[in-house]
Amino acid sequence: MATRKITDLSRATTPVANDLVIVETSSGTKAMKYEDLTNPAIEKAEENAARNLDNRNTYRGKNLGGSVTAAQKAAIQNGTFDDLFIGDYWTIGGIKWLIADMDYWYNCGDTVFTKHHLVIIPEGSLYTAQMNPQTTPPTTEGGYIGSVMYTTNLANAKNTITSAFGNMVLTHREYFVNAVSNGKPSAGAWVNSTVDLMNECMVYGHPHFTPACDGSTIPTLYTIDKTQLSLFALRPQLIVNRSESWWLRDVVSSRCFAFVSYYGLAHCSPATASGGVRPAFAIG
Repeated sequence: MATRKITDLSRATTPVANDLVIVETSSGTKAMKYEDLTNPAIEKAEENAARNLDNRNTYRGKNLGGSVTAAQKAAIQNGTFDDLFIGDYWTIGGIKWLIADMDYWYNCGDTVFTKHHLVIIPEGSLYTAQMNPQTTPPTTEGGYIGSVMYTTNLANAKNTITSAFGNMVLTHREYFVNAVSNGKPSAGAWVNSTVDLMNECMVYGHPHFTPACDGSTIPTLYTIDKTQLSLFALRPQLIVNRSESWWLRDVVSSRCFAFVSYYGLAHCSPATASGGVRPAFAIG
């Protein structure tokens, strides 16, 4: 009888749990159940997903050191987030950099973002700046993209963050407002984002001062930043710093952007006011 090769056999297209597959082992050719072949991979994926969920919903607040270690970097990039929890932080350049969320932007954007990542924010504002320069009256014309904050005043923050985390800082796609009509966001665009101000949803878990639909005008409120960062959900007191107020990127009116007040108020302020710059960014 002619010898048949494995490649001569017809192929099973939809194997089920009790089907047998041939495995070449160190002790000879053997058969094993398809479910035994696939379950370890499935169990590993489920284990990683469960660990990810647990770490993302647990506040720890541990000091992780003065730099991201090779093991920490690997745990971020493979999406297991081993021994990394919300509120853990690195102290680099005299600044506490807090883990605010995990895989927050995963699968989002007009160009899909599929890199596992941590969302990092500074413990407080890095410095103060205006959303727009001194004008009379203050203006939100051009939205966030058209603001001096976006075009110029974030530069120092980007330099500080790049110095701290180097090429671990990732670029993802965001949809930001670039026009305002009658005090409401009226248009936007997809842009590359590395370091940017947070919005109201990321901080409070909902839009607060952002203009709403009035039954005829639908403001441009499209965003991938649509849920509260885990850090602020688990420790809302970290939103407030009694020594400073800080900017959010949401257009509130023709004059004002959203603002986190040092009183603990969800607030808004004229674009010409000086406020804290406390951006968010991804590392991986």
